[in-house]
Amino acid sequence: MSEAFPTPITVTADDAGKRLDQFLAAHLDISRARVQELIAAEKVLVDDHPAKPSLKLCGGERIHVIGETARLPLRAIAEDIPLKILYEDDDIAIINKPAGMMVHAGAGATDDARNRGTLVNALLHHFASLSSVGGETRPGIVHRLDKETSGLIVVAKNDDSHRKLAAQFAKREVQKKYIALVHGWLKKDSGTISASISRDRVRRTRMTTRQVGGRDAVSHYTALRRIDSPYGKFTLVEVKIDTGRTHQIRVHMASLGHPIVGDTLYGAPLELRVGLNKGTAPRLSLPRNFLHSAELRVAHPKTGAVIDLQTPLPEELQTFLTALEIRPVTPASRKKA
Repeated sequence: MSEAFPTPITVTADDAGKRLDQFLAAHLDISRARVQELIAAEKVLVDDHPAKPSLKLCGGERIHVIGETARLPLRAIAEDIPLKILYEDDDIAIINKPAGMMVHAGAGATDDARNRGTLVNALLHHFASLSSVGGETRPGIVHRLDKETSGLIVVAKNDDSHRKLAAQFAKREVQKKYIALVHGWLKKDSGTISASISRDRVRRTRMTTRQVGGRDAVSHYTALRRIDSPYGKFTLVEVKIDTGRTHQIRVHMASLGHPIVGDTLYGAPLELRVGLNKGTAPRLSLPRNFLHSAELRVAHPKTGAVIDLQTPLPEELQTFLTALEIRPVTPASRKKA
């Protein structure tokens, strides 16, 4: 169903005790997530009043659904957004994506603020043509980076290039190197994490290595630098991945007990504090994940020539590293001085 329901739905005694969102999802044959979106937008009225998704029905209520039950079609929109284009020809482009930019609009996004500022929107503005293999919502997109991950991403300008690049990724021929800062000191200077990844059954925004039946994932890490700072111990690591699973590096490093700095989804603290003084000591925070796609090595889909590009850590990560290692002046240290 895709229309609104001006005629009220009357809750029968058989449905007493059910949650409002549960009842509507079954009655309208739509997802519970979509029902919750409608309720949040106050498009669902119970006895002429907005209600919470968790409302327990008693029977006899009259429910008006005044919003479209189906999501509007997702459509990518060209936007004049600056891009750092490190390589471009008639077949491909390689972009240095900033943190905070989604590669494409997520599931359920519509032609509104949720579909603004994406890499796809910027690509549509900057390039005359892009591959269509990924569909109308993902033109040119061969692989992805998480929203809060910065760095190199290759884009296909035509379908032939897209298919050949996708084949390279599938055969694990594309070399990708990332730089990350993790909490704690890794026990080994280098190692390989081979742990399958699947979506967490409880927290659906997370991935996990703790379930059976996930997709195989392999990450190789090397410790570049161990940092003993006033805010604790950290390791700057280089990570090469053979596979490209959702949140792969983030979930793999967290599985070792060393979450990436700034990655609160996988256990990193929101703020760093000096020692045990939580009241007056200076605090340090990073409003993104300390994860950067620093190197991409790929064969050109038409010529076969190897393209090897590197990009340094962005300024905000360099600044954070510097601040991390500067010993801050606290009331206690002033007293000693």
